[in-house]
Amino acid sequence: MGALALDASVAIAVLDATDAHHEQATAALRAQGRSPLVMAASAYSEALVQPLSKGREDAVEEFIESLGVEVVAADRRIGWRAAELRVRHRALRLPDALVLATAQACEADLLTFDDRLARLAGEGAQS
Repeated sequence: MGALALDASVAIAVLDATDAHHEQATAALRAQGRSPLVMAASAYSEALVQPLSKGREDAVEEFIESLGVEVVAADRRIGWRAAELRVRHRALRLPDALVLATAQACEADLLTFDDRLARLAGEGAQS
């Protein structure tokens, strides 16, 4: 199994036991075994918003550290690919385009609970 890119929705679900996707997210991460985990810096920021507002940013840091998630900064190549994705898929929001572009740059499968983003990732975002 190759690398797995995590969308913010996965981290948010894992960190919130009341989230509708909590069980599914924790099971998916348990099942990933030793596959490398990556997360776009934009998704990391998104996952931090709610915990930070409650003074619980340590939970996000513990999540990242305990799973060995590599937070990937957007460079020119990722920025370019995100722009291409936005041109091709006009309704795709920039944060989602950055997540998808990061997954592609890392040659990683994308784990997300956003159905549209999952569909684009499954299509290789070429349509």
